Amino acid sequence: MVTIKEIASAVGVSSATVSRVLNYDPTLSISTRKRQAIVETAEALNYATPRNRSRAAAQAVGVGLKIALVHFLDPAQELADPYYVGVRLGIESRCQALKSEVVKVFLTGNPPEATILEGASGVVAVGHYYGDELEWLRRHSRHLVFADYAPAGDMEDTVLSDVSLAMTRLLKAVHAMGYRRIGFIGWIDAFYGPDNIHSERRCRTYIDWMTRAGLYDPELCMVEPMTPDSGYKLAKAMLSKPNPPKILITCNDNMALGAYRAIHETGLRIPEDIAVASFNDIPVAQFLGPPLSTVKIPAELIGETAVDLLLERLSGREVAKKVVFGTEIVWRGSTPAPAETANKADDIVSAEPGLKIPG
Repeated sequence: MVTIKEIASAVGVSSATVSRVLNYDPTLSISTRKRQAIVETAEALNYATPRNRSRAAAQAVGVGLKIALVHFLDPAQELADPYYVGVRLGIESRCQALKSEVVKVFLTGNPPEATILEGASGVVAVGHYYGDELEWLRRHSRHLVFADYAPAGDMEDTVLSDVSLAMTRLLKAVHAMGYRRIGFIGWIDAFYGPDNIHSERRCRTYIDWMTRAGLYDPELCMVEPMTPDSGYKLAKAMLSKPNPPKILITCNDNMALGAYRAIHETGLRIPEDIAVASFNDIPVAQFLGPPLSTVKIPAELIGETAVDLLLERLSGREVAKKVVFGTEIVWRGSTPAPAETANKADDIVSAEPGLKIPG
C-alpha cells in the first residue's frame, strides 16, 4: 500500500505538505501546479486515505454476513407508514450490495426466539424500543445499531434525523409567513404513558416554541395513541373548536392524509381556509390535492447508514457513534409562502417543486 512518504518523495515535497493537500487544508500556501502534481501522483499510485481504507475494509467484512433486521412494526403496520418502508428498503438494499443475508424479525408482541439474534453477526433495530424490549435487544445482540431512534445513553450506534430541530425551523418559517393560530396533532409516545402525553419530540418542541412565542393555546394541541384514523379524528375535533387554527402541523404525512379528509368533509379549502404542513415526505405527499408541504427526512439513507455503522463495529470500532442527518422543508401547495416572505433569500430559497428550506 502506497504511503504519503512515497508520494512526497515522488513529487519532491514534504510528507506534511502531501498530507495537508490530500486533506484539503485551505490554509496551505502552495502553487496550483504543485498541488495538482501531488493529487495526480496519489491517484497514479492508487493511494487511499485512511478513511477510504476503513470503508473498503468494512465493505469487505460485510460479504457473507447474516444481519438481523428487527422491526417495531408488523408488516401490515409498516405498509401503512411508507416512511418506515423506506428505512427498511435502505437496510435491505445496502445488505444486498454487500452480499449480506438479511433475516427479518418483527418485535410486535411476544419476543421471537433469541437464537435468531444470537446467530446473526449483528442487529439493526428499526423504530423505538423501551423497557423490556430494549433490554432484550441488548442482551441477545452481538452488535446493535438503532435506525431512526437513539435510546438513552451512549452504548449503541444510532442514526436518525433531528425532528426537534426540524419542528423549530418549520414553526419559525410559518410564523414568518404571518401564521399565528398554529395547530398541532400527533400521537402519545407509549413509553411515557398517560401521565406525560406530550413527550413525543415534535409535540414537546411545538409546545416549548409556541409558549416562548406567546402563542401556545392548549386547545390547538391534540394527541392520542396512534391509530390509522388518528389524523382524521384529531383534525375533525380541532376544526370543531370555536377558533380553529389557520395552519395545522401534523406529526407525519399519514396523519396529514387523515387531516385532508377531515378538512374536505368540513367544507374548508386547503390552503385558503387552513394550511397544512407535515413530516416525512412520503411518495404520495406530492400527489395530494393540493400537494403537501412536508419536512423531508432521508429514510433510505438512514437505513443504509445503519448497516454501514454495523460494519464499522464488525471491523473493530469500539466507540459508539451517533449519526444525525439534516432535513429540509419542501414547500408545496398546502402551505403557500406569501410573496413578501418568499423573496427573503436568507430564509427561503427557490427550488422545485415549490420552495425548500435547506436542512
